[in-house]
Amino acid sequence: MTEPEKKDNIPSDEKKQEETGTSKRRGNTPPEENPQPGMFRVLMFTLLIGLLLWYFIGLSNANMAEINFGFFRQQLAADNVASVIIQNGTRLTGEFKVPPDDPSSQEKETKGKSDVAKTAKPQEPPKKLPEKFYTILPSPIEAGGELEREISQKVGDKFHIDEPVDTVGYLMILSIIITVVLLGSIWMQFRRTRDQLGGGPMFGFSRSPAKRFQSNEDAVTFKDVAGLESVKEDLAEIVDFLKHPGKFERLGARIPKGVLMCGPPGTGKTLLARAIAGEADVPFFSINASEFIQMFVGVGASRVRDMFDVARGSAPSILFIDEIDAVGRLRGTGIGGGNDEREQTLNQILSEMDGFATNDIVIVIAATNRPDVLDPALLRPGRFDRHVTVSKPAQKGRVQLFEVHTKKVPLAEDVDVQRLAAMTTGLTGADIRNIVNEAALWACRNNEEKVQMADFYYAIDKILMGAKREEVISEEEKRMTAYHEAGHTLMAWLNPGRDRISKVSIIPRGHALGVTQLIPEEDRVSISQREIEVKLLISLGGREAEKLVFDELTAGAEGDLQYVTQLAQKMVTAWGMSSRIGPAAFRLGDEHPFLGKEMSTSRNFSDHTAQVIDEEIMRILNNASEKAAAMLRENRNKLDALAQALEIREELDESQIEQILGPPAYRENEPEKEEG
Repeated sequence: MTEPEKKDNIPSDEKKQEETGTSKRRGNTPPEENPQPGMFRVLMFTLLIGLLLWYFIGLSNANMAEINFGFFRQQLAADNVASVIIQNGTRLTGEFKVPPDDPSSQEKETKGKSDVAKTAKPQEPPKKLPEKFYTILPSPIEAGGELEREISQKVGDKFHIDEPVDTVGYLMILSIIITVVLLGSIWMQFRRTRDQLGGGPMFGFSRSPAKRFQSNEDAVTFKDVAGLESVKEDLAEIVDFLKHPGKFERLGARIPKGVLMCGPPGTGKTLLARAIAGEADVPFFSINASEFIQMFVGVGASRVRDMFDVARGSAPSILFIDEIDAVGRLRGTGIGGGNDEREQTLNQILSEMDGFATNDIVIVIAATNRPDVLDPALLRPGRFDRHVTVSKPAQKGRVQLFEVHTKKVPLAEDVDVQRLAAMTTGLTGADIRNIVNEAALWACRNNEEKVQMADFYYAIDKILMGAKREEVISEEEKRMTAYHEAGHTLMAWLNPGRDRISKVSIIPRGHALGVTQLIPEEDRVSISQREIEVKLLISLGGREAEKLVFDELTAGAEGDLQYVTQLAQKMVTAWGMSSRIGPAAFRLGDEHPFLGKEMSTSRNFSDHTAQVIDEEIMRILNNASEKAAAMLRENRNKLDALAQALEIREELDESQIEQILGPPAYRENEPEKEEG
């Protein structure tokens, strides 16, 4: 299948912040300065209290030996007890006059003597008990009883019986303290969570989540944005106005209230916003439009009000809204008449930008890749006055992009940035950054010291044609794929056009068994009817080659047929390239399908016109198919030679194709141009 054109902190015045009270409203503390989570603190505090309780409970037993009551009676009878204290009626603590041997060690010693014949190791001396001891009485001691009299006779005045201590009160106080501490910790966590979400009721859902830009060493400036000189000039004017408003006001000039940056994905709209933040010496707030939308109706509008209040408090300031189409879509469309929360949010944005209370000190910059779906009220003068188109970079811009993205990449001497820029026509800045990254990764895998031109070739093939698939195809499929791609290549070689053959491959890549890579010869914004007809020939060449050689058709031409059908349809219905239809345009209902317009908008042409459109589309496609078949029959020898070379080498570049087919048609007039 053919590959058609690809992928058609700024610190503010601290005194002003203190006066306006806005310096503490945003939860933008750097991550490394944020306190530990509150729940973690609660758990740590509870664990600490438990450890303290365990410590105090076990403190009374420290350095004390636990003995049984029988051993105590033995030591008491042997007059080896110096003092005795009975607590709570059953706990007896005391001191030995002479620390006796540990009964457990004596049992081990006795057992060891019986086994002396089995071991030659000398027995260890018996272990001594500590001086202090405690034991639990089998029953509460009775006043005047036998045990009391016996202990009094042996110990004398060093025998005491303490009254039982009521610990219920202490336990109640301790439980109350623990409960209060836990509730206080939970409340502190509640407040911290509320502050992180902006404060206010229900965790502050109504507060704006806009983040204030903080300047640092990695700040992006206009020097880091390549290939968008006119766009940078428009945006630099806004930054200059905020820095030096008197220069503009002297001549009565008014800076636009809003700037809308439009362009395809990956062209650098968000990067430009970061560059504005890096260049401007004013507060810069950024937010994504999807952050306004919540499940509660009215929350988005409240967030918009709070966002503008914060921006006004730091005025003059810049407010950047990314992906504004998330809230700025046309109102009253779609199933059910639209979304109430989104429309209320949009209404509040419209009111804040140019409502009854005008605002001249906050500049709103928004970015979108779908300007066609935005509400007209958002685009009128007084709101988004200036529209800046961020388009795909031209040749010079791509050279600058490669130079920017390869600053930190060690390049070999054979790397030609001009050649790389010529090979990446139609790609965006994000695509070029991806190519540079893929080349660096491939060089690392090959253990290279520097990134070479071959690494960039590999990266471009992977990005434009897809990654190689590790699969084995049969010889018959390989031969059919070779003729299919040879048909594409031969049509592009014989018909002069602006798309030049860069490479043809029958190595399975992506979803295709083979790829013919076409690269535009130069940047362009328009296309002629003759160039479209050449595209039709190239796309249908693979199908006709299969039919000519194998006398059958395969499903490999599915993508080609979809592409040529769309081209022929636009030729007839949008571009007026049909003599039978004439200079007329007809909408076929695929412009805004997700907005719900097609459910209420009727077709703007009759059934007879629809039949004529279908007939013209088929006529254009059949003529192109017949012409491609005729050219392939006339050049059958070249088709066979190219297909055989593909079967052997599997991949051919432009110079190798020229050795087989001779010079291409687009070079026929080059000598005449040089002579002129």
